[in-house]
Amino acid sequence: MRIPAVFLFLIFSINFIPANEPNLLDIDINNLESIFNEPAAEIPEQQENNTQIISNIRKRGIDINASYEFQGAINPGWDVYPWELNGSENFSWALGVLMRSTLDINAQISEALRVKSVFKVEIPYETKGILFTLGDFFFDYNFFDRVFLRAGKYELGWGVSPNFGFTNLLSRIAFQQDPPAPSSDGPSYIIKFDVPAGIGGIQLLAQTRVRIIDGQVPTRDFIGFGGKINLAFRWADFNFGVYYQNFMATRGILSVKTSIWDTDFYSEGLVAYNNHSDNTFNFAFNLGFSKGLFNNKLDINGELFYNSEGSTYYFSPETNFHKEQTSPFPEGFNAALNILFRADEFWNMRIFTRFRYGEESFSIIPGLRITPLPNIEVYLAVPIALGSKNGIYYTESKNIQGDHRPFSIVLYVSIKGSVQASQYY
Repeated sequence: MRIPAVFLFLIFSINFIPANEPNLLDIDINNLESIFNEPAAEIPEQQENNTQIISNIRKRGIDINASYEFQGAINPGWDVYPWELNGSENFSWALGVLMRSTLDINAQISEALRVKSVFKVEIPYETKGILFTLGDFFFDYNFFDRVFLRAGKYELGWGVSPNFGFTNLLSRIAFQQDPPAPSSDGPSYIIKFDVPAGIGGIQLLAQTRVRIIDGQVPTRDFIGFGGKINLAFRWADFNFGVYYQNFMATRGILSVKTSIWDTDFYSEGLVAYNNHSDNTFNFAFNLGFSKGLFNNKLDINGELFYNSEGSTYYFSPETNFHKEQTSPFPEGFNAALNILFRADEFWNMRIFTRFRYGEESFSIIPGLRITPLPNIEVYLAVPIALGSKNGIYYTESKNIQGDHRPFSIVLYVSIKGSVQASQYY
């Protein structure tokens, strides 16, 4: 069990672990280089556009990528703030190590069929054996360059906001307390069709979250259906989407993103109809911007978010550094401010500050990342939760025993590398 604290710096996230739990600290560093360039909810594999898919399907052959990583982390922290200490029992620390090997196989079976599978072998500190896991496992099929099918086990994201993924309807899972619904846990299985149309395209899909490997079989109630339309004009990009599943509100979204005076602006809106309970409507919206300065060495992102839905949850998929989990959305007015400075000439340094406000609580995460030597990365961050002890960021800083750790320090070192082999004909 891990502490349900997720602090997203766009798509760079840091989670806490309890001092008495020897798991590696949860630090999602996979997309740090492009945190201001990609939607937070999507991963690179899902960001292929139709042109890229067509290009990938032209040749037959195989790509094999083997990656290796050795990780170590230390996380001292306090159950109360250091300036409120009244005894040594308030302090605790955690140590984590992990060894991982990943094999990524991308096979072009024919001009129309592509198959991808990802296998992971891990030796985490908390287990006494080797852990084998299956990552993405899906196929793409191209119907005459007009319809593109992808089906299998993978994560897909909707939405624009890098801070509050409330328009990522595919993560707004059905949730029951006692017992949890099958769709409130487990990997995502999706069948989706993409159809290019003029200046945009149409996407239709069916999704479920179950643990098929454990013998779970999805029922009709836990299969969701959704669709999205994209219109990409020169002056703005629009997305319209809707998602339906039993035991959850039917939700529709509208998002727009544009660029004015070298500044990106975005806005999203959501309407939720609780047809499964009291037949009421709720809504949420945001306004945000991102700006690059000094030849993009300095990036600034700010956002205001309002949410009128209560008791709603979203699903965070597994990454290299944390398991899948569910987390609540903050209600009322929320805000986020992110600053990133790139000092490429000095150990490829990235200095960042992450600020979030919601439900009378604050989250502040200053930190840095450096690459002092090839294949070595070092991270240092100081997550702090302030404000009301009933606020979302303070309450999400609980450890496994229910004690709060609103102040901690993260030091993480990674040695990693990869090799690739390709054969096409």
